[in-house]
Amino acid sequence: MTFRQGGRLDTSGVSGGGRGGRGGRRGMAVGGGVGGLVVVVIALFLGVDPGQLGLDSSTGGGQGQSTDSARRFQTHIDQCDLQQANTDTICRIVATTESLEDVWTAQLPDQIGMRWVQPHTNIFTGAIDTGCGAASSDIGPFYCPADENVYIDPAFFDRVLVGQLGGSPSGAAQMYVVAHEFGHHLQTMLGDIRRSQQDPQGPSSGAVRVELQADCYAGLWAHYATSTPAPDGGPPLLESLTGSDVDAIIRTAEAIGDDHIQRTGGARVDPGSWTHGSSEMRRQWFLTGYEQGSMQACDTFRAQL
Repeated sequence: MTFRQGGRLDTSGVSGGGRGGRGGRRGMAVGGGVGGLVVVVIALFLGVDPGQLGLDSSTGGGQGQSTDSARRFQTHIDQCDLQQANTDTICRIVATTESLEDVWTAQLPDQIGMRWVQPHTNIFTGAIDTGCGAASSDIGPFYCPADENVYIDPAFFDRVLVGQLGGSPSGAAQMYVVAHEFGHHLQTMLGDIRRSQQDPQGPSSGAVRVELQADCYAGLWAHYATSTPAPDGGPPLLESLTGSDVDAIIRTAEAIGDDHIQRTGGARVDPGSWTHGSSEMRRQWFLTGYEQGSMQACDTFRAQL
């Protein structure tokens, strides 16, 4: 997946750590939320008790990222442009959030008559205070419904996704991860994310269906990413999505399947404990969104799993 070689990025929707804000991108105010729903985080691949991962679910608990680290990340973010997004992980995250905004701003009203509200994205290292409590980067990239923020430690991609789980090192794989977390934000807007807590484990559980739908929404973004113009009528931010890009995303989706993670960790495969779905499920639902480009096709809650 290649970004245009020239052009500036709107970096206002991405922060270098710190407590997540509720300001939207491009002047849009973030509204809605999850009401009284108690949700800690929706993480990329672990889906376990946050207490086992050093997450303090009481707001303000724990120690957040250092001011120096946050400042370094913010400086890096503010200097990003589209050309750097093809080679630099942090700039790629920034550019992906803008591409996601362009696609969902166009598709959500067209497909279901609803206005897109952009989540805020926080890039951090080590630990961070969130609306869901103090979180460690050990849980991987995650979305917090309480503050409608996406949180990503860039070190996750090489250290865990590639080094431990065997996912693809490609930029396309990283962009898929960001798109998956934005899928959880869409579920919050639609009220579907609560199903994850109501039925938290098993191969056909609500938790698995929530995760597979986020994969499908990531695929839907990929379907439109190279054809959706910028809001000012300019060309799409992404110029190309190749077969090798799709293969890299599929490899990564399979790497974060519950069965693969269990095998990698030396445990037996136990479908009863699944929270995110098998490798095959994750592959299938990304491809469903990518090939059909339809939110209706992403209705995992009515599908036979």
